[in-house]
Amino acid sequence: MVTMTTNVTDLYPTRGATEVATPRKDPVVWGSPDAPGPVSPGDLQSLDRDGFLAIDQLIGPDEVGVYQRELERLTTDPAIRADERSIVEPQSKEIRSVFEVHKISEIFANLVRDERVVGRARQILGSDVYVHQSRINVKPGFGASGFYWHSDFETWHAEDGLANMRTISVSIALTENYDTNGGLMIMPGSHKTFLGCAGETPKDNYKRSLQMQDAGIPSDEGLTKMASEYGIKLFTGKAGSATWFDCNCMHGSGDNITPFPRSNVFIVFNSVENTAVDPFAAPIRRPDFIGARDFTPVR
Repeated sequence: MVTMTTNVTDLYPTRGATEVATPRKDPVVWGSPDAPGPVSPGDLQSLDRDGFLAIDQLIGPDEVGVYQRELERLTTDPAIRADERSIVEPQSKEIRSVFEVHKISEIFANLVRDERVVGRARQILGSDVYVHQSRINVKPGFGASGFYWHSDFETWHAEDGLANMRTISVSIALTENYDTNGGLMIMPGSHKTFLGCAGETPKDNYKRSLQMQDAGIPSDEGLTKMASEYGIKLFTGKAGSATWFDCNCMHGSGDNITPFPRSNVFIVFNSVENTAVDPFAAPIRRPDFIGARDFTPVR
């Protein structure tokens, strides 16, 4: 199913001649604070304030082993490697990401449907949800490259056509995240300001951006100002831990030059009341496996 429209107000201008900061116009927690669900009222308040919520153990050690074996199967399968949904490292030519993993793998599809996962997304977003994007990220040791600072919503708004900030992501660790092997970094509180980036979006930008992002990157001055105001939080945790974070958090991760791999599964839930329209700042929308046009609620 594809929904395309142009009659939607652009609340968050980006990819213009200059970089523009816009105060957030949407809630962070859309659900009622006292609605039942797996997220406590205190944690919802923390999410609203900081933009993220860390969970020490979302899935247990036995389950972690199942997902680790599935990740190994997917990243060593020649057919998966040849699939357009697989992105390889520019230098090592090793698999960096496999997109739409919940459609490729029934094991990861079951994880998406797990109430510990989708139940939190429904509670935070206050509605049924669908998967806007899913992928496994692989950072093997000895040189896997990082992801530069960015707001996911800036790209999803500009190139996928998400009008409002009603989207939440979860990164579930499948290997231990140390403070040295390229872990996730977030600027706490940065989700309250949308930083519209300068520069037009090239056609088929996604082909390059999935390896090395150029469009939608904040300026050094903008990042310095945000980091000075909000600081930077680095996330560590054992396999099975998870980080939920708002779509507009300024975040990134460094290279992994240690011997210790860092891999996770990344799931983006979007409200069924915030389905994608025309891109707001790109000549064409990205492929469905990167920005879904199937808005079927997760059941």
